[in-house]
Amino acid sequence: MYKKILISFLVIIFTGKKSFSQCAMCKAVVEGGDVSMAEGVNNGITYLMVFPYILVGVLFYFIYRHRKKNKN
Repeated sequence: MYKKILISFLVIIFTGKKSFSQCAMCKAVVEGGDVSMAEGVNNGITYLMVFPYILVGVLFYFIYRHRKKNKN
């Protein structure tokens, strides 16, 4: 059962509809700026994306630890 849930979760995450929309302000900054400005925007986006993945990882870790504790 847990394998089905995990596989379903991964399929939903990785087969989501790709979106090509962009923030109008970010697009204007990148188009009108130089290379260092575009790199700064990309670094900022990467920085903001890290935290949700960390939170989900910590959540799964605690769920795993809780279930392992209950089995013993």
